[in-house]
Amino acid sequence: MAILVLAAIAIGFVQSWTEWPFQRKELIAVPISTGVRFISLTIGTIAGVLLLLWWLFFSRAALRLRLYPLVALVGLGVFAGLTLRIGGFTGDLIPTLEWKWRSTRKVLGSESSSGTASLRGDYPQFLGPARNGILSGSRPRIGSGSNAPVELWRVPVGAGWSGFAVAGRMAITLEQHGTTEQVVARDVITGRDVWSATNEARYFTPLGGEGPRSTPTIVDGRVLTQGATGWLQALELETGRLLWGTNILAFAEAGLPEWGISGSPLVVSNRVYALAGGREGKSLLVFDAATGRLLASGGDGSANYASPAWMTLAGTPQVVVLNGRAVTAHDPISAKVLWSRPWGTGFPLVANPVEVPGSRLLVSGGYAVGSELLEVVRDSGGTLQVSNVWSSKRLKAKFSNPIRIGTLVVGLDDGILAAIDLADGSQKWKEGRYGHGQGVWIGGLLIQMSEEGELVMLEPDATGPNERERIRVFDRKTWNPIALAGDLLLARNDREAVCYRLGLETRVAAVR
Repeated sequence: MAILVLAAIAIGFVQSWTEWPFQRKELIAVPISTGVRFISLTIGTIAGVLLLLWWLFFSRAALRLRLYPLVALVGLGVFAGLTLRIGGFTGDLIPTLEWKWRSTRKVLGSESSSGTASLRGDYPQFLGPARNGILSGSRPRIGSGSNAPVELWRVPVGAGWSGFAVAGRMAITLEQHGTTEQVVARDVITGRDVWSATNEARYFTPLGGEGPRSTPTIVDGRVLTQGATGWLQALELETGRLLWGTNILAFAEAGLPEWGISGSPLVVSNRVYALAGGREGKSLLVFDAATGRLLASGGDGSANYASPAWMTLAGTPQVVVLNGRAVTAHDPISAKVLWSRPWGTGFPLVANPVEVPGSRLLVSGGYAVGSELLEVVRDSGGTLQVSNVWSSKRLKAKFSNPIRIGTLVVGLDDGILAAIDLADGSQKWKEGRYGHGQGVWIGGLLIQMSEEGELVMLEPDATGPNERERIRVFDRKTWNPIALAGDLLLARNDREAVCYRLGLETRVAAVR
């Protein structure tokens, strides 16, 4: 009883300690459901060992009875070792177990479409055409019966956390196949392979998983991709023919970040922006999209994991990046640093900055970092200055991307959907545990993929998330961004990809 009481007190202390990041609490005291408070991982293990020692040596039970738990634990350990393996880790760093005989790469594929359906739109890059997760066009009708999504195809894919980019009938993503990274183009209507381009590279860590983790960018008949080990390349859209390629880490003499290169290429006016994190003016690299020639480079901050973002702040176009412990803006032509502000605590910064009207931008990070609204102004000497408007712990976006909806920013706060007010950073609501997935916003509808593989439809506003519908898409961890090209919704994880056709409403919503 003493051991159990002390364990319960220890778990309660951990959960009430506000200075510890959420993930650190998770590793020590892990929630198992909304109805049960907490069960310990680390503390529970210690308590279990103490209970076993007490039972074996101090319980005064018969020897035969004392040996039963030990024999059972050994048998359970042998059984688990022979039949189970760790299939990865969730975004909260909790290991997931799976049967050893379960395939890690193959799923049952189906191509049910005849290939005669029409096309209604493109999704040419990470976070959509405007690169902010906000889409224009007709709002999808989501529900049951005639409003239920129609599955066009479902096929196996290689490992990785890349999303789809779509142009015309081409749906393109990055996959890991053995020791090679592959750019794979599929017909968006049938799911059939059109072409693939291969590069010898492989990234893997037990926590981060295997494979590339960026999304292709399609522009002017070219596909720009960036692999997890730094290989940046341009391919011909129709054939996959290599136009040019370079390893940005080797070029900038920079080291590989702990979780791999994750940023998706930014292409504006035939310039490709890639964050390499090199020193001596080689942090941000700018290449010619047609030839791969280096046009400019600037900054000396190390690379983090968000993608370069194009913003116009204080009337000045700029490329905003997240460095090791700073948010930095570069001139789009010369790549020189326009301004930089220290930010973060050394933990990974992954969520893309969100541009806000009034020459402002919102940055957010997990691991107890929170959010900060920054304002950029030009002083009397013409120099850009950045200052803090407010800081808030009410939105901690770990690696999902918040979306601005009017005067609100909606995003996953350590896996729970939350909305904060842009005026002061106060929390409007926090409700619905969806894990660390990705979403897009169109016409008042938030289409959110949960980490568990459910597609969730919500109509969030200042009053709450207003969940409307759920659709089971996958049965395992899903970190990949989704893509919505007209009425075609494409989703994937590290094993399979699927395409749904959605019904559309007739009204049209403008990009906010």
